[in-house]
Amino acid sequence: MKILLTGATGYIGKRLLIQLLGSGHEVICSVRDKKRFDRSLYLNYEKQLSVIEHDYNDASTLSAINKDIEIAFYLIHSMSANADFSKAEKISAKNFAETVEKTYCKQVIYLTGIVNDSQLSKHLQSRKDVEDELKSESYALTVLRAGIIIGSGSASFEIIRDLVEKLPVMVAPKWLRTLCQPIAIRNVIEFLIGVMGKTFTYNKHFDIAGPDVLSYKQMLLIFAKERKLKRTIISVPVLSPKISSYWLYFITSTSYVLAKNLVDSMKVNVVAEENDLAEKLNIKLLSYDESLKLSFDKIEQNDVLSTWYDSFGNYRYSKNVWNFLEVPSMGVFKDKKCREIKDEEKTLDKIFGIGGKNGWYHANYLWSLRGSIDKLFGGVGLKRGRKNSKQINAGDSVDFWRVLYASRDEKRLLLFAEMKLPGEAWLDFKVIDGKLIQEATFRPVGIFGRLYWYAVLPFHGYIFSGMIKKLTENDL
Repeated sequence: MKILLTGATGYIGKRLLIQLLGSGHEVICSVRDKKRFDRSLYLNYEKQLSVIEHDYNDASTLSAINKDIEIAFYLIHSMSANADFSKAEKISAKNFAETVEKTYCKQVIYLTGIVNDSQLSKHLQSRKDVEDELKSESYALTVLRAGIIIGSGSASFEIIRDLVEKLPVMVAPKWLRTLCQPIAIRNVIEFLIGVMGKTFTYNKHFDIAGPDVLSYKQMLLIFAKERKLKRTIISVPVLSPKISSYWLYFITSTSYVLAKNLVDSMKVNVVAEENDLAEKLNIKLLSYDESLKLSFDKIEQNDVLSTWYDSFGNYRYSKNVWNFLEVPSMGVFKDKKCREIKDEEKTLDKIFGIGGKNGWYHANYLWSLRGSIDKLFGGVGLKRGRKNSKQINAGDSVDFWRVLYASRDEKRLLLFAEMKLPGEAWLDFKVIDGKLIQEATFRPVGIFGRLYWYAVLPFHGYIFSGMIKKLTENDL
């Protein structure tokens, strides 16, 4: 089949794409930014894969697509955006529907949230509105409604992981009593593929969920048991939605905007209506415990394909982040250091393994402090980490940096700062003629940008001198 896939650089899209290609389908990936799509991950499927650049919130970017597509997946959402995401989601869905109506597409498959409660959160209501916008007489719409998705790198999994692993005692809001029905990411992909071309799913919606109905408190405690951690949770009725949002924001890797929308949704029971779709598609539903075990297996094998925070959510750096690929040389402050390498391969291993659990090799407590300050001012902080401790690609997040360029063959790694700054910052590592060139560049904005540079200069001298020394030493 010829398939149109939106959201191909997102958490679900990346995992679905590799399955579609592996099954022999021809896939057209519709992405907001071609530069974020790493074709090197799909070298074995070059003849099956094509990429087009569409922003469904901007009708002027919607050039014609192949008319002979048979199936389209709609995996776009805007919940982490700072603007009015519900309005943006409706515009995106409307433009997508109008674009697909010009093709021979027979079926559109839409993944959304479970919306069975009588009172929906703004997020879930927006998802329901998108469903209505996608309906068309030109094609059949199949809607799969899922609740909490559990998998290595999913937003729900990582937030639960942050809470359980960092807090021995949790004083939590009353929404921890809310019921939900989690589903394994493996099952989600099976459902998405399973309904393709199935006429009995046309113009219908189905709730998809695992076999367990649990409260959020139960999910946290089961997670703790799986990790062999003793945790105490005290529920209190006095935490307002705003305080709850800040609680999630400071403890976990989520942004404040996403935390606010999640808290809003967590007040709503997300329990599936029964149906026989899993039976008809011969899908074995995994329990919450099984989902957790599979997730940790992937993490331990260093085989996490995608993470929710690899998607750009910062209002300053979405598509335009690639405008920063060329590091400026005028009107900037630089901290440039050069040092001979003892073992080039070991140095490259360290460079391409930087950040996350591996840390920054020197003065990690100062990096942690900077991350905490960033969180305090509404930034991303250090909690995002990195999805793979050894491999890194352009577009990946590494703590509060975004990878702009990563080539082991060319011996270069270029990072761009997504922390809150009165300016723009780059960190560039290059190995040339047996030497490591480490260069930090800062382009200030206004007087505050200049004051900031001079205020942190003593710390930079200590941090960057120690870091290049550690990177070039022979030990790992």
